[in-house]
Amino acid sequence: MNAPTAVNHLVPEFHQREVPEALIEALKARFGQQLSTAMAVRSQHGRDESSFDVPPPAAVVFAQSTQDVADAVKLASQFEVPVIPFGVGSSLEGHLLAVQGGISIDVSRMNRVVSVNADDLTVTVQPGVTRKQLNDEIKSTGLFFPIDPGADASIGGMTATRASGTNAVRYGTMRENVLALEVVTASGEVIRTGTRAKKSSAGYDLTRLLVGSEGTLGVITEITLRIYPLPEAVSAAICSFPSIEDAVRTTIQIIQLGVPIARVELIDQHTVRMVNAHSKLGLREEPMLLMEFHGSPAGVKEQAETVQDIASEHGGKAFEWASTPEERTRLWTARHNAYFAAVQSRPGCRVISTDTCVPISRLADCLLDSVKEADASGIPYFLVGHVGDGNFHFGYLLDPNAPEERVKAEQLNHALVARALALEGTCTGEHGVGLHKMGFLVDEAGVGAVDMMRTIKRALDPKNIMNPGKIFSL
Repeated sequence: MNAPTAVNHLVPEFHQREVPEALIEALKARFGQQLSTAMAVRSQHGRDESSFDVPPPAAVVFAQSTQDVADAVKLASQFEVPVIPFGVGSSLEGHLLAVQGGISIDVSRMNRVVSVNADDLTVTVQPGVTRKQLNDEIKSTGLFFPIDPGADASIGGMTATRASGTNAVRYGTMRENVLALEVVTASGEVIRTGTRAKKSSAGYDLTRLLVGSEGTLGVITEITLRIYPLPEAVSAAICSFPSIEDAVRTTIQIIQLGVPIARVELIDQHTVRMVNAHSKLGLREEPMLLMEFHGSPAGVKEQAETVQDIASEHGGKAFEWASTPEERTRLWTARHNAYFAAVQSRPGCRVISTDTCVPISRLADCLLDSVKEADASGIPYFLVGHVGDGNFHFGYLLDPNAPEERVKAEQLNHALVARALALEGTCTGEHGVGLHKMGFLVDEAGVGAVDMMRTIKRALDPKNIMNPGKIFSL
């Protein structure tokens, strides 16, 4: 594995394509009040949670149906103007930025649960449905959708970025949980991929190709998902450790012993301090694991006892158990608010977030060396991790008026990715490539593999209008 080459991590100088007035007029004629060219609306759709500043799209179409999306794409194709899908804007890598200009297609109004097939453990939704909305709508069936990236992201966005989150160690990622898609192609054609069957050997796996394609091959307009029975018993716990290494070694042993833990999240002492201030909690300001166990009452008890024994061997203490929904919500809300707690700790800051993932056996090697580098840099940061599957995130908190901090943070990120790739890991476990990791993708996959991706892109999107300038350059 080659070490990453020096990459300019600032947004490249992309050519902003002209959006002809004739296209805007055609969109107005077709969509009326569903089209906006107001700067406030455009600006909202030209920003995500990344640290990049890019000019906004020329217009925003608020799609309400698959036909709306198809008609918008057909018009854009006619004028060879880029289209960028938009869900709720919670992505972290610049996925929805109009780096080559164009129009944004907002699918947030396509927020209907189309069908629930409880007997088959499947559900079909429109892309604007959020994960919390989905679980609220299906909880009466005794089922739930487990993929939980933290933010209340849209299912369409989660599919496009191949998201995962806190439950991935038990239930997998979007890759394993998307069965079928409806997609509008670059020509405006509507196609379907996959079925509700549990498996298929019929032709190329177009569903997996589109899951994680970040809007560069089509606009997702319907998703069929696996759903799961709500566990009979759920128990959560937090445990503090003398050091990050102790917490990580505990996690590695839990996974290697095959304990079917549902969630195991790491929060470092800096982040605990931030969370305490933000959420008005009194957690011990030491490295901490948050854990959750699903199963039968007896199974959950056995899992929890095994984990407590393992943690005790590594200095784990101050176990706090949470068996009621209210207690669990309090703990997991604190975890999910870690990002906002960190941002609040340095008002006005911007965040560069890392997303490396390594084989579980190499987690300690990668994480501990990276912590040392971050501490030595002097840049404020937070650290959280879905450590049960080897995925963790540093968030470097930058003063936007201090460009030297950004340079230093990018150097830290570069060193971290180099370390992860050398350990046979990946530059992105769940956030996607977007703008920020385009150079790293070449280092990870190799020139030949990225050229194959370009070949697929050119074949399916010959005018390069589907979210251009993301994942790789043409």
